[in-house]
Amino acid sequence: MKTEVTEIADRIYRLSTLVPQIGPNGFTFNQFLVDADEPLLFHYGHRAMFPLISAAVKSVIPLDRLRWTTCSHVEGDESGAINEWLAAAPNAQPAHGQVGINIWVTDMANRTPRALKNDEKIDLGGKTVRWLDTPHVPHNWDAGLIYEETTGTLFSSDLFTQMGPCDATTTGDIVDAAIATEKAIPYMPSTPQAEPTLRRLAALEPKTIALMHGPAFKGDCRAALDALADHYAAKH
Repeated sequence: MKTEVTEIADRIYRLSTLVPQIGPNGFTFNQFLVDADEPLLFHYGHRAMFPLISAAVKSVIPLDRLRWTTCSHVEGDESGAINEWLAAAPNAQPAHGQVGINIWVTDMANRTPRALKNDEKIDLGGKTVRWLDTPHVPHNWDAGLIYEETTGTLFSSDLFTQMGPCDATTTGDIVDAAIATEKAIPYMPSTPQAEPTLRRLAALEPKTIALMHGPAFKGDCRAALDALADHYAAKH
């Protein structure tokens, strides 16, 4: 396996690893590095992938420059390597929403985390990320997403998940593939929070949606999020 590094927006890097053994034709796992005065990593990745992913980050910045780490929710591909990162990046502090802090981060992380309120911003110096509480979207009570305001990049975690290899970026349709994946693997609960949360994300009018499992989308992001909201609204 190899981790590919692509700059998907100004100083925002997609670190993508295709695992060919998963599914009929493989499955991508993406992490994202926001390079700024205080760089931030979104998604820790699996522990087994840490050597690949950390080498990819080191191709962009020294690990001792990494200042912040976070993820959407507790799950192997999201949070598995949290302590490997904290050991390798001595100046990094984990951050998460208050629910995640309460139910797992404080106990699991080997460094004191920072609790983030809904809509709280971290000024990275040249970049600004906003934490968004999104319980059960894509899944888990502690779920949250981040939005980088200067580039309009929404880091969407498992939303729009698709199978197989893909280009680093796309302007093509990502909704049909996401719905097909959700039907085959119902990973996102159809709760009352799903539609309004997706509408809230659409209202941000992002310029890029950084998928964890798929390409970074650079088409009509608001329309894509509204279409996914329509899909979940139809279930109720």
